Amino acid sequence: MQINREDMLELTRRMTVARNCFGRIAGAYMDEESFVDGTFNTHFQKLSGADKAKHLKLAKAVLFADTNRALKNYRFGPESRRPGSIWQLLMALRECELKNDALLLSLYEYIGERYRPGFSYGIYIFHGNYDVPLKGSDKVQQRESEEVYNFLICAICPVTGDYEAGEPKAGFLFPEFRDRTGETEGINLFSAEERHEWMAKMLL
Repeated sequence: MQINREDMLELTRRMTVARNCFGRIAGAYMDEESFVDGTFNTHFQKLSGADKAKHLKLAKAVLFADTNRALKNYRFGPESRRPGSIWQLLMALRECELKNDALLLSLYEYIGERYRPGFSYGIYIFHGNYDVPLKGSDKVQQRESEEVYNFLICAICPVTGDYEAGEPKAGFLFPEFRDRTGETEGINLFSAEERHEWMAKMLL
């Protein structure tokens, strides 16, 4: 299935310092051998304006990626949604809104076991709730909310110095946002080098 870029742009319009839909950000710093070197977990609105802008740039880079090339849609089949699967872990993290550090550590270690680029990197996880507004027949947005899209964005970035993040190399949006609604059987995978094979094997 192809990703509709308008869906991605709709989400990013809610990702400004003044108005954003993120409630929490968590992450881990991974050393050159892909072991956890440190973690963080905080309410997004408690960040300074400068830190909000810096982290919003990472999240938006995933969604702004070249649609259907760097950012591709994948589906979780029945086998991929069984108990103990990465899909179940993502669903649990979405449900708890990143407030369970044990679940987060499981995700960091899962990624670290499978992603070994040979340099230090950061895993940044964002949780958001987007009140999807109704649209009239003229496609003009109305104030009433049709549903709440509960989602995660992950950005995996090289880090240097004092844990300064570079441009994201990989990441994902879960669940996919299609036709202005969330589809939990789908995920959008991002790879800056358009090499999605390792991510697909890791997550599906």
